[in-house]
Amino acid sequence: MGNLRSVSKALEHVAGGTPVVVTADPAVVAAAERVVFPGQGAMPDCMRELDARGLRAVVLQAAQDKPFLGICVGEQMLFERSEEGDVAGLGVFPGEVKRFPDERMVDRNGLRLKVPHMGWNEVRQAPHALWAGIADNSRFYFVHSYCVQTIDPALTVGTTDYGVPFTCAVGRDNIFAVQFHPEKSARDGLQLLKNFVEWRP
Repeated sequence: MGNLRSVSKALEHVAGGTPVVVTADPAVVAAAERVVFPGQGAMPDCMRELDARGLRAVVLQAAQDKPFLGICVGEQMLFERSEEGDVAGLGVFPGEVKRFPDERMVDRNGLRLKVPHMGWNEVRQAPHALWAGIADNSRFYFVHSYCVQTIDPALTVGTTDYGVPFTCAVGRDNIFAVQFHPEKSARDGLQLLKNFVEWRP
């Protein structure tokens, strides 16, 4: 939902002529070489649309057996539950999606930070193939009020500070997922998408 066109155009830019298809057809998803799972907006709406279009089973299968990239709410949906609407996620990863704690949202100077977290912020990397060619602490573009809290620290491959530190990228086996928007993150965002297109987990 929401950011499909911008994600597909960014992928086309880095895919070297490989077809990029935006689809809600489970058969097309099942046949794809790799899957990008973007989302924007409220998680309850995204989960409802996923089920209404009959995509839950094929998305879960793709997350098991092919290169899989989650973006924004597409990352959040991989977890067990979200505070946003108190809705169940797909349960691919252990943990929950929580709203930023407003009362603690201040910067280094003690100034109040606004929620949603909107704009450019630095990402501290943990080792992963999809960071190739991207310097540690590079800046990516964020728009969100909720973030994942995983109970498995090994999943975290990127962190950001916004009043509090939070996980902004997770990875395991064939799955990589980010809270930020690589399609809106200039050169480094395009490099991450290019790395995904070429990734052989």
